[in-house]
Amino acid sequence: MVKETIRVYARVKPLGRRQQAGIYSVDNDEKSLSSLEIIVPRDLADGFVNNKQESYKFKFQKIFDQEAKQDVVFDNIAKPVAECVLAGYNGTIFAYGQTGSGKTFTITGGAERYSDRGIIPRTLSYIFDQLQKDGSKVYTTHVSYLEIYNECGYDLLDPRHEASRLKDLPKVTIMEDPDQNIHLKNLSLQQATNEEEALNLLFLGDTNRMIAETPMNQASSRSHCIFTIHISSKEPGSATIRHSKLHLVDLAGSERVAKTGVGGHILTEAKYINLSLHHLEQVIIALAEKNRSHIPYRNSMMTSVLRDSLGGNCMTTMIATLSIDRRNIDESISTCRFAQRVALIKNEAVLNEEIDPTLMIIKLKKEIQELKDELVLVTGKERTSELSQEELLKLDELIETFLEDNDPDSTLDVGADMRKIKYCFIHLKLMNDSKMPDKKPLLQHNSEEKDSNKEVGEEELKKLKELLQQRDNEINILVNMLKKEKKRAQEGLFQLNAASAGSTVLEQSLCVNLEESQSPASSSSLKEAKDFSSSVHRPPFLSRQTGGKMSLGCQEAFEVFKQDHGDSIAIEDNKELLKQRFAEAKCLGEKLNKVRNKINHLKGEITQRHIQRAVLAVSSPSEKLNTLDPVEEQLRTQIEEEKKSYKTMFNRLKGLKVEIEHLQLLMEKAKMKLQKDFEIWWSEEAQKLQQEKPEMVSSSNTVTVYPQLRKPSQHLSINSFSETTRVSPSEDPAGKNNSIASSNPISKTRTPSSSSTSVPLTGDSQADADILAFMKARQNILQKKGLGNK
Repeated sequence: MVKETIRVYARVKPLGRRQQAGIYSVDNDEKSLSSLEIIVPRDLADGFVNNKQESYKFKFQKIFDQEAKQDVVFDNIAKPVAECVLAGYNGTIFAYGQTGSGKTFTITGGAERYSDRGIIPRTLSYIFDQLQKDGSKVYTTHVSYLEIYNECGYDLLDPRHEASRLKDLPKVTIMEDPDQNIHLKNLSLQQATNEEEALNLLFLGDTNRMIAETPMNQASSRSHCIFTIHISSKEPGSATIRHSKLHLVDLAGSERVAKTGVGGHILTEAKYINLSLHHLEQVIIALAEKNRSHIPYRNSMMTSVLRDSLGGNCMTTMIATLSIDRRNIDESISTCRFAQRVALIKNEAVLNEEIDPTLMIIKLKKEIQELKDELVLVTGKERTSELSQEELLKLDELIETFLEDNDPDSTLDVGADMRKIKYCFIHLKLMNDSKMPDKKPLLQHNSEEKDSNKEVGEEELKKLKELLQQRDNEINILVNMLKKEKKRAQEGLFQLNAASAGSTVLEQSLCVNLEESQSPASSSSLKEAKDFSSSVHRPPFLSRQTGGKMSLGCQEAFEVFKQDHGDSIAIEDNKELLKQRFAEAKCLGEKLNKVRNKINHLKGEITQRHIQRAVLAVSSPSEKLNTLDPVEEQLRTQIEEEKKSYKTMFNRLKGLKVEIEHLQLLMEKAKMKLQKDFEIWWSEEAQKLQQEKPEMVSSSNTVTVYPQLRKPSQHLSINSFSETTRVSPSEDPAGKNNSIASSNPISKTRTPSSSSTSVPLTGDSQADADILAFMKARQNILQKKGLGNK
């Protein structure tokens, strides 16, 4: 055990170009402690009576002035601590000071020159050099890097750190065992076999660290970082293992918000930094007091992690970084005062040794075997784990004679053999239980069983009632849906009848007015009107008030439009490809499950093999456990092969997932484009139709007959009808056009008569508009496909 106070050093940061140096002096005495004196001149503006202190003196182990190099700092501060860690003691080096005073430069170093390396890379280089020189022990080295940002711990060596947001990463949590030892959950330990691997881990952690620009420093550390080196050493053939760890701590700098004037996110970070440093100072003050019973380690995460370093099993060293600038002289004095309080704390460093459990088990087994051999030499009999049949019969006879003997002073003597004593106790207990059966627990058990059966029956009845109520609700919902569908069908039928009635009234009105005209062209006009009314097919359109669904004519036009659209082939191809990928993914999933089950089965066989070998080792101690088992090696080889195939299939499944999602997205985009194109085309056709309605007269001699779609209250004038109709030769009333073929229809014109009679038009005007729009759209589609006029 080594008892010593925390060693405190000071380092003065070189001044910048525009900084004004304060007044200070350094006295480095090799025999005693070094002293630093800071002089603060009195301000004449405060008046003649000014009792403010001018000179401040502080003692340190050593003070490194502005000209000190990084190698000198390492040799005096970090090298002794690293030697103690190699010997088996715990060590800690932490830097404390205001923001921009050179803490990160001292601990980590600068990136411009190789000579600017800090304490961490130089310590790693020194440790691995010593490990290579010392061949008498076997060493293992691990590294961890913890960041405490806004009182939350994060693992800087986590590979997900670069690709994820900080709040999505798993947080490092503190756990404490019954012996009050601190364990950090979600903090990874990375093995480093040489200096290069350790430095790569250090650079990875530094790139993931939180850094921001502040008025005091362009690259200010906004978090506390703890780089820990874990070393285990063991001599060959020895059962003793030494464990040690070295904490290299870079604390975030304290700052006065009123002086820096920061705000927003940087202000929040400054609050957390100052709060954690305040809790650190509270712990230091409590440790410096002799009669203090409680130390507030749990107030912050940093003090909890550094519990051993502050007043525990550790050799601790502090570096106070000072910025001797006239603006920062007050903060430098505050840092020196904190260092003086830290120097009062005493630590008790203990050599961390423990016995290897595997070697201890082998040693104990050997001792047991030696004791068994000595027992055989003394007794002359070799004892087995179980009694023989003759010994059991003899013990039964002794027990019976003991129970039948009425003498109260009789004894049961079986000798100094624990096997026989245990057998006698068990035999007597069984005899006692068989003579005194307990009836009450049996009756109580039967009553409890009845109560449990009753409760089970009530639960089943309750479940059946709930199921019946659920089925009734489903039936009611289906009945309501059927009623709604029936009502919609009736509305559609009513609209169809109304539309047909409107066409009948139109026919009758045309007949009446055309008979009155008594002109030779009246008979042909009557036939044209009949042909027009008979050619208009009125499909049952869905009402727009019942949900705004697409009418049947619009649906038919959409199906025709979809067949001619350029993306329809791509959609069908993507559907087939998507089905194939789904089938392949399903097959891969089944194969993955089979491989996983096989791996678990092989692991179970290896476990059974271990148990069998352990039983053989206990039964026959001469059997060696360290020999390789060929069956186990074969099983492990099979597990590795299955793992490789599992990884290959899993990567293929991930690729299929990405491909399936991409195909689904393509199909969704194509469907949306198809629907949008149809809506645009449909609206354009409807607008064209609406524009053609009011144009009744196309020329001076030819008038187009079209039904004027109006509300039922409006009237239809006969003068507004004139249509260019196609009449076959069989329908020619005068018989004058027989020479014209039926495949080539002739256009005949209808001249309006002088009389004008208005006839009311009944029916749904919106349905008529849908019919005309459907006819127009269908004719345009057929013309595009080359089927027009056929």
